[in-house]
Amino acid sequence: MTRKILVFDTTLRDGEQVPGAKLNLYEKVEIAQQLKKLGVDIIEAGFPASSQGDFDAVRAVAERVGNTSDIMITALARAVQYDIDRVYEAVKYAQNPMIHMVLGTSDIHVEKKFSKSKDQILQIGVDAVKYARTLCPQVQYSTEDASRSDFDYLWTTIEAVMKAGATMINVPDTVGYAEPEEWGHLIYRLNDRMKNVNPDVILSVHCHNDLGMATANTLAAVKNGADKVEVTINGIGERAGNAALEEVVMALKTRNQIYEATTGINTREIINTSRLVSSFMGLDVQVNKAITGDNAFAHSSGIHQDGLLKSRDAYEIVHPEDVGLEDMELVLTARSGRHAVKNALEKLGIAPQSTDDFEAIFEKFLQLADAKKEVYNHDLYVIVESYYEATDSATNESTTAFSDAFYDLQDLQVISNSTFPSASIRLTRGADVIPASAVGTGPVDALYSAIASVTKIDAKLVEYNISSVSRGKEALGKVKITLEYNGETYMSKAADTDILRASALAYINAINSIIVETLQPTIHV
Repeated sequence: MTRKILVFDTTLRDGEQVPGAKLNLYEKVEIAQQLKKLGVDIIEAGFPASSQGDFDAVRAVAERVGNTSDIMITALARAVQYDIDRVYEAVKYAQNPMIHMVLGTSDIHVEKKFSKSKDQILQIGVDAVKYARTLCPQVQYSTEDASRSDFDYLWTTIEAVMKAGATMINVPDTVGYAEPEEWGHLIYRLNDRMKNVNPDVILSVHCHNDLGMATANTLAAVKNGADKVEVTINGIGERAGNAALEEVVMALKTRNQIYEATTGINTREIINTSRLVSSFMGLDVQVNKAITGDNAFAHSSGIHQDGLLKSRDAYEIVHPEDVGLEDMELVLTARSGRHAVKNALEKLGIAPQSTDDFEAIFEKFLQLADAKKEVYNHDLYVIVESYYEATDSATNESTTAFSDAFYDLQDLQVISNSTFPSASIRLTRGADVIPASAVGTGPVDALYSAIASVTKIDAKLVEYNISSVSRGKEALGKVKITLEYNGETYMSKAADTDILRASALAYINAINSIIVETLQPTIHV
């Protein structure tokens, strides 16, 4: 029988504890709205006792997102009356509020952090739960550092707070110490005992990723009886982060026959949610991150591309459409094979008539791929045209100059200062050399304004990112632009040893991608 697993998202609390990832009230509400759209069951919106700003943000989430009964809003408290009151005052505006409190159970926490006896800590926890239940019908109790706790004391605590009125028991692997087999065994034992005391109390886990096992531990817990998982978008959180929502959810969906469990998550909203969180928090997603990384559905190996084009099941266990992407991406590099290049040409409406023609075009492709790492669609047009120009010159025939439609960067100069940032560029389009200058609010804004003045494509810059690759010797620029008239979005990237040149090339690649959409001829060569 398939069980329904509740998804408790703590992106706005544990995720926000990442240094530099502070969110304002507006951003918290926006992310919470998207989490609701994603279909999470519970949102932990913050830590109200920490500041007035966080209190206000939690209250705003409760009022604006928790205004329906299909989602629960909670926030974190220590097991003290002041914290519990602050949580209740903030979440009480939700239709379905909950108070979440945490208190350590390991010897390290009890003796070194609190300097109290185990009996004293146990009584503090029981009293806190009893008080919280006078305010709110839903109370979750977290046994902090459970993975390093003595089992007998851990169980004694859980049994006592259940009898005191806790409706959810959360068992955290606070420092990522657990190993899947032992963690699964611990959850099995606790689940068995809890169901005998009160089967209505929900058993939850909260796993950290210090040893890279957060997702594995969370799934082991589900397999051994956990009713609820605590996760974050993109796996963000303290230190090495938390179990990633997208990894846990897609593992349960993809290997349902193993876990016999499902969630209420609308998986097609995963990518949208990931990008919103990444943008607001200023935290890049690791490119090879499972499910939400840029390369999660990108394939550059010729062997893989050939297999995927024959049958997507060959190398694809999760369909990109299932998580909100349009399709897999076959990245054309020097490692790409003939099958991938021919497929890319066919998508552009370019159909070589003979094997010899294709082989000549493929050879030119490899030469360009060796020079610039990644080949884009507009590059393919230029490759085909250059081949034809050489071929047709012998017969005095002419071909349409598709490459004249694309822009290339010849040179740039950027002046950065606090009063008058400006940029001058020289673009080429076919035989034309087009200079332009512009000012902006900063050097990149000035640079992009100058490019836009040449291309005259009415597009809005939605995202911009520059990051270091090749041990800091090379910069990778990424942009996402949206056409104003139809809302179509285009993403592109480019690398260069100069960060401003990488930024410019990424923007120009995006512009050229738009131009490709307007061409789409059928070329028989």
